[in-house]
This record gives sequence, C-alpha cells and structure tokens, in this order.
Amino acid sequence: MKLRLGLPKGSLQDSTIELFARAGFNIYASPRSYFPAIDDPEIECTLIRAQEMARYVADEAVDAGLTGQDWIAEHLAATGDGVTPIADLVYSKQSFRKVRWVLAVPEESRFRTVEDLEGGTVATELVRVTEAYFAQRNMNVNVEFSWGATEVKPPQLADAIVEATETGSTLRANHLRIIDTVMTSNPQLIANERTLADEWKRGKLDNIALLLRAGIEAQDRVGLMLNARRDEVDAVVALLPALQRPTVAPLSDGEWVSITTVLEEREVRELIPKLKAAGGHGIVEYPLNKVVL
Repeated sequence: MKLRLGLPKGSLQDSTIELFARAGFNIYASPRSYFPAIDDPEIECTLIRAQEMARYVADEAVDAGLTGQDWIAEHLAATGDGVTPIADLVYSKQSFRKVRWVLAVPEESRFRTVEDLEGGTVATELVRVTEAYFAQRNMNVNVEFSWGATEVKPPQLADAIVEATETGSTLRANHLRIIDTVMTSNPQLIANERTLADEWKRGKLDNIALLLRAGIEAQDRVGLMLNARRDEVDAVVALLPALQRPTVAPLSDGEWVSITTVLEEREVRELIPKLKAAGGHGIVEYPLNKVVL
C-alpha cells in the first residue's frame, strides 16, 4: 500500500520538509527531481506547486497534499470541486504563523481606502479570491493576473496589488502601504473523497496529521527537569508553567523528588536562576521534537 503525497514546491518546500523532519519523517529532495525520497516505504512523494495542489488532489493525481487555504479557496472559486481538510497546520516560509494576503498601494498615492480603488486595476496571483473580495463590496475593479514581481507593478502597471506577506518588510521596501487584509492563510493537509473512503489511507493520513501537529506544538518549547528536596517542592513548582501541570516523581532517596515540565523556550533564561534560588538541583534543559496534546 502506498499513500501518494503532494508536497508544495516553492516557498513552502523547505519549511514543509523541516516540519516533516520534526514529525519523524526524513525527506530528501534533489533539485533535479520532482519525486523526493522519504524514509517511510508507505509514502510516495511528489513536488507540486502549491497553487496547483488542490486541483491535483481533487483530480486524484495524488491522494493528499499540503497547500495553503489561499490556493484551496482559489481552486474552489474556479472549479467548485472541493477537497477535504485533514489538518490545519500553522506554519509559513519564515515562521510558525499565518500569512496575510493584503491590499497595498504606493505610499504616496491618492488611495486611502478600499473604495478609492473603484474603476482601478489590481495585480495579483490570487485573482478569483480578489475578484470575490471586490464583488462583495459591489465595486468595479479590474483584477489582473500577475506572473511575479507583483510589488514593482504600482503605480505604472497597476493601481494596487494583492500580495501575500508575513512581516510586511518586502512591501515597505517597495514603498507600498497596506490598506486592507483580503484573507489570512496557512497550510492545510488535504485529501480527496476516494482517499478518505480507503480505511488504510485515511488511517495513514490521520497518523501523519497527528505527528505534524505535534511537531508544530513543539516549536519554541523545551523540556525542563530538575531535582528538589521534598520540603522545597512547593516553592519550586510554584515557579513552573506547564502544558498541564509539572510532573513530580519520587527518587530512590526519599528526601528528594524529580520535577519535569514543558515550557516556552523564551521563559527559561529568566526561570533557571529563580529555580536554583528556590532549591532546584541538577537542572537540565532539553529540546523537543513533538508535543502531542
């Protein structure tokens, strides 16, 4: 049995492969091949542009794939053929957060609100979603497909653009000003109906989704373990944040206990000196690959 899995080629490729590594799957992608190797004999990978992933999943060219909510919405607007989301995965090219598709205009332009673009031209890759955005406002706007380098098109080639951004730095570098957010997006693990009707493939997909979510949950978190005397446990535990509650377990020496917890990595540098002062001993910080909630 094989699960045919589409991986997004392009901006999400490296971050997707890194996420799979955190989840326990090692993927080896050659720049000369569209068929990466993976260390799971039950999965067969194909690199597909994120913009086309929903179409190939819906057409059963692959069983499942990863692509953004933006391109799923674009596909649905074009064909009406739906795909089923299996997992909502919040990560992006540079970070573990959502991206925004924003409406942006030149800094010095006369456009201050969305309504100011009535009768204007907007360039974007996300054509159908953008057309729907203006249609909901009963606005007459010419939406043109952009083949790339969208940020450089205003003001000579377009009045405004709709473009994806994580931080807004590229827009600012090109002297563009955001006036609205068209949609937010993050990757989804999606599948078609035939895949979901297959018990083995559905089970395999559910397991992959569980591990991918666990890899995301572990991001920026670390484990912390330490020992403390029983009469100092309350003071130590009071300092500790945790996903649920810290684990306290007796040691062979009845006067001592072991304490284990999971916390945000940014909290550790402030916390360790406090734990030491409260009676913590043998404090160990260790990285996490997966956290299953």
